[in-house]
Amino acid sequence: MTSTADDPAWGLKICEQTHLGSGTVYPILERLVDAGWVTRYEETGKHPGRPKRFYYELTGVGRQAARQAQERKPRFFGLPTRAEGGRA
Repeated sequence: MTSTADDPAWGLKICEQTHLGSGTVYPILERLVDAGWVTRYEETGKHPGRPKRFYYELTGVGRQAARQAQERKPRFFGLPTRAEGGRA
């Protein structure tokens, strides 16, 4: 999940980036919030024509856990990732 202060991560955006459905993404986000790895905050600006969004951001503990998971992730050099058109 890539986000910045100017372009925060929100539920549907995460679904689109990960190619996962909302029934998968939202329960995961809730568990990450409950674990203290992610914070969730409400959109404060106007949002005519759609429901307000909830934005998600990794906490310090979440960033550390993500780094550790990335370090443990097996590397398969030469195989395309799902984002590159490969099958996962």
